Amino acid sequence: MKKSLKLLLKTLLGITTFAILYVVAVLILSRIPVNADVTKPEAGIEIYLLSNGVHTDVVVPVKNQIIDWSEKVQFRHTKAQDTTAKYLAFGWGDKGFYLNTPTWADLKFSTAFNAASGLSTSAMHCTFYKRMKEDKQCKKITITEKQYQQLIAFIQDSFQTENDKIMKIETDAVYGNHDAFYEAKGRYNLFYTCNTWTNSALKAANQKACLWTVYDKGILRHYE
Repeated sequence: MKKSLKLLLKTLLGITTFAILYVVAVLILSRIPVNADVTKPEAGIEIYLLSNGVHTDVVVPVKNQIIDWSEKVQFRHTKAQDTTAKYLAFGWGDKGFYLNTPTWADLKFSTAFNAASGLSTSAMHCTFYKRMKEDKQCKKITITEKQYQQLIAFIQDSFQTENDKIMKIETDAVYGNHDAFYEAKGRYNLFYTCNTWTNSALKAANQKACLWTVYDKGILRHYE
């Protein structure tokens, strides 16, 4: 009985210690800037950092002189099939969470556990927009063509492909009429979340970011 109690206490102490260290790391490392001295080019390509308060997306032009994203993420993959959209948002995340949790009320323990532990697979959520409006949750960033090419390479490398084509997930669990899901590389876990991916995308494009983050404010604070 005493051995069982000691084991339980050690387990609880270990979990508590890990939780404290995790929170401290999240708060400290997200405040350490990366590329803080990057300068805004006089002319360039406008992209956006978009947050819904929890999850962040990287938003880019649907088409410009460098790439036409609609050749890969096709309008016909969405319910609306609206070809007038000007912007395309990319959001990486846990596949089970994306497809099985339309609202927080639908979150199951199994989904949360698989996501936190890295047992699930990932997906890329792509959403078309006609316009973007800057506010506290939507930050415009102007980058050079070279930086955009670096961002393109990062985003493209995040997709799973088959015969050089990205793999659409056939599902009705979309969020609206202008979005679609695709198979993605990597696994979501406690140390690599949707916001870690966005932060890594900004680093790849040599833009302001933080050393490491798992939540949106860790990125947004560097664009205040």
